[in-house]
Amino acid sequence: MATTGESTHPSLFQRVLRLFRPSHEHSVFSASLMLVTAIMLSRVFGALRDVYVAWQFGAGGQTDAYVAAFTLPDFVNYLLSGGAVSITFITIYTRYFSEGQHEKARRTFSAIITMMTVVLGIAVIVGEIITPQFTRWFFPEFRTSEMQLCILLTRILLPAQIFFFLGTVMSAVLQSRRMFMLPAFAPVAYNIFIILGGVLGARRFGVASLAIGAVAGCVLGPFLLNAVGALKTGIGYRVSFDWRDKGFQEWVKLSIPLMLGVSLVTADEWIIRHFASGSTGDITRLNYAKRLFSAPMGMLRQATGQASLPFFTSLIAAGEYKKFSRMVNDSVFRVGGISLLVTAWMCACSLPIIDLVYRRGEFTFSDSRTTAVYFFIFTISLFLWTAQGFYSRAFYAAGNTLVPMIAATAITVLSIPMYKFLFQSMGIPGLAVASDVGILVNTVVVALLLHQKKLVTFGEMRWTEWGKVVLVSLFAGVAAYAAGHHWHGSSRFGEIKAIAASTIVWAVVTLAGLWATRSELPGELRRRKKQPATTPVPEIANSEELKP
Repeated sequence: MATTGESTHPSLFQRVLRLFRPSHEHSVFSASLMLVTAIMLSRVFGALRDVYVAWQFGAGGQTDAYVAAFTLPDFVNYLLSGGAVSITFITIYTRYFSEGQHEKARRTFSAIITMMTVVLGIAVIVGEIITPQFTRWFFPEFRTSEMQLCILLTRILLPAQIFFFLGTVMSAVLQSRRMFMLPAFAPVAYNIFIILGGVLGARRFGVASLAIGAVAGCVLGPFLLNAVGALKTGIGYRVSFDWRDKGFQEWVKLSIPLMLGVSLVTADEWIIRHFASGSTGDITRLNYAKRLFSAPMGMLRQATGQASLPFFTSLIAAGEYKKFSRMVNDSVFRVGGISLLVTAWMCACSLPIIDLVYRRGEFTFSDSRTTAVYFFIFTISLFLWTAQGFYSRAFYAAGNTLVPMIAATAITVLSIPMYKFLFQSMGIPGLAVASDVGILVNTVVVALLLHQKKLVTFGEMRWTEWGKVVLVSLFAGVAAYAAGHHWHGSSRFGEIKAIAASTIVWAVVTLAGLWATRSELPGELRRRKKQPATTPVPEIANSEELKP
């Protein structure tokens, strides 16, 4: 019986507020909602960061050097921590807690943190030493001034990878316990500090102020926020070099393929930077186009993919293979369908979007037109990037990292001649085309491997529904472009009118098309996906009951 003056059911506001508590354990739906909200904010601040950089520095040699300076630090992070920690650690840590083996989880956590921090520290020192040689080898077309600036910025950025690693492990602890709030909002702090670095230090340090801001943001965002949240869960860290720990050995076994393999998902930007280094400003323009394209891609692929991994893992652990296959296929359809519809709108509005976002200060209308071409080409592959995220995590949840990474590495190596050929035959736009072709091959191959392993079967894919969404997207995109292209490039107000007209027509055609074809997509988006009843719930002190 309810106590007088109290309600047995929390209000809508209370339920929403509860989602933003760091200790709240999320369901599939609430985790996706949380991550979409946080990544949306992160993308907004990421866009503001790029807008500031474009206004302050434009698109030229110094911005090319700044973007290129992330290549070696990103490679170190990818090789020794990034994907290996966030994917394989979550799988192991979630299983230990599902089985009630909390002390084993703590020992494995301590061993990974201690030994990998030492390894990463050594890698950073080596990176600082070889930075000049690496930069001259990877960006041979840079002028002397760009080369020297890139070397300086690379050396500033390298130490941040230690804090990225530590933050990623702490984030994985929270995600494995279905606590997504702090991991979701850490990138927001990271982008804020890059902007602050530029605002406060641009006059004194030039473009180097952005790199300084990135390091500060990494320490105070991904590392500190996640560390505070993880410590409150009672992770029980202690210095440990126990390489015999079974959890650590399993983590190494699963992680080595991810560390040694190079996926085109990551290598795409590195390859593009290498070939574009001989054309001043094009590394920057390609980066702006890719970053803006990544905004919806990040919200759709990262949020739903990141939130889905613990639940995919739980279904595999419970032996629910049919439910696992259906869940992956349904997720790909929902998010891929949305991606195709969004692609139609983005393609139709590519020039006005780029011009409104970036053209100010040192960034000219000529830069906008060139960047819009790259943006249009990148956008075509949006649904492939989102689908690839689900397919990869399906393999990782099943504890198989070797097969997808061998395939991904082979695809990456074989793709390099394609990038070179398309670059030589089409110029810089050819690099964007090569990016689309590469991710198409990558996605198809991973999907075929899942089907071959009978983890995710093609028979459950809704091919007819996919056809409906493709058809609606084509009509909506063409109609939206026709409605707004008259105002493209006329003026800032004209760009706003173009986007408004295109958006209205796109929305009307999309809704009418989905209704006329009786598409199942709207119903899928309205239906909340409850977590499977068989999903084990981690036992955490003071934890709350999961809500659908």
